[in-house]
Amino acid sequence: MLNNMAVIGAGIMGRSIALVYAMNDCSVRLYDTDIATLERAKDLIRADLDLLVQEGLCPASRSQKILKNIFVTENLKEAVGSAELITEAVPEQLELKWQVLSRIEALSSRSAIVASNTSTLPLSDLARHLTRPERMVITHFFNPAHLVPLVEVIKTETTPDEVLSDVLVFLRRIGKVPVVLKKEVPGFIANRLQAAVMREALHLIHIGVADMHDVDTAMTCGPGFRWSIIGPLETADFGGLDTWQSVMGNLAPELDNARKAPEVIKEMNRKGHLGVKTGQGFYTYPTGEVVAEKIRSRDLAFIRLLKLRCRE
Repeated sequence: MLNNMAVIGAGIMGRSIALVYAMNDCSVRLYDTDIATLERAKDLIRADLDLLVQEGLCPASRSQKILKNIFVTENLKEAVGSAELITEAVPEQLELKWQVLSRIEALSSRSAIVASNTSTLPLSDLARHLTRPERMVITHFFNPAHLVPLVEVIKTETTPDEVLSDVLVFLRRIGKVPVVLKKEVPGFIANRLQAAVMREALHLIHIGVADMHDVDTAMTCGPGFRWSIIGPLETADFGGLDTWQSVMGNLAPELDNARKAPEVIKEMNRKGHLGVKTGQGFYTYPTGEVVAEKIRSRDLAFIRLLKLRCRE
């Protein structure tokens, strides 16, 4: 049974993954090179935990124990030396991940499982320079990791059955819903689906069909409402596959088929409009307080949806 965890990178995903592990009685060493990032991570983890307590997903009596399960460190050897599962959550830069993964492998136990939280990079590329690539998998959590149930799992042809089994048993034990890809594909499953929707959403705005607020509303109050319970394929079953043959036949020639990132996103990046992190994206976030309240409102809605799902 996996109990001793290391999380490498204390950013948005790393700190949230650390909280998931700590809430499930694992000992977690959270590593980052920057002490300020670690201190901020501790504060945000505490705030996330307080919200879970407030909403009844975590007993108040357990909160201090959960926080004590997380030990922060700037020493990579201290983080990974005794870890059974090491989750790498550094930025999506292949060369940076190569450097970090090589250091992890050199400092960790030969029996440790290394799991990257990459959202796009192929496992075959990530493990290219490792001497024990068969001990590495991808476990792709979704933001916020302590609330969203899905974890995409990617293995290689050489991944031992027991490694995959240990990872899946662990993920289910901590309340996650893992899906295992049968083959390696860029973007995995969920990000490919999200990218397809995003491409069409931006196309509809670009050609003047609707503004961004109405496009978002059409999704959250329509397909998104259904998809939180039944996915697109089961939705099609309920609608009738004869109907969907007509729908797809009529619409497929009309859908955007751009093969590059939409120009509107490129232009926003050129202007430094990166979303909540800069205060301006598709929407405006004028102050840090506004951002914090938006995130809190989002997380509250996710928590309440999670509670509904737990009752099923």
